[in-house]
Amino acid sequence: MKRGDLYLLRHPGGRDPKKQRVMAVVSRQTLVDSRFPTVVCAPVFTRGHGLETEVSVGPEDGLKHPSWIGCDGLVSIPKSRLTDFVGSLSPQKLSHLSHALRIALDI
Repeated sequence: MKRGDLYLLRHPGGRDPKKQRVMAVVSRQTLVDSRFPTVVCAPVFTRGHGLETEVSVGPEDGLKHPSWIGCDGLVSIPKSRLTDFVGSLSPQKLSHLSHALRIALDI
């Protein structure tokens, strides 16, 4: 598992009505590599809203359709639930993700 990887999460729960949702791992790599049981993820949506906190992704990243990573909806997820690998972001997309996260967190 790496920062920028995309995983299919089954039964995301909470207020998410979907039975499954693609999630992007956004935690720093040292946390991902540690024994800590959870990682921070951002949900992937099939519709974007033109926000600076969204990153466009698509077939080049392993998805079937154009989609957007929503950095305003960060959640902590047990690593054990992220088992269905979908794809990885390119270094350029990972840079866009970092920028969107800074905007979302106002840092």
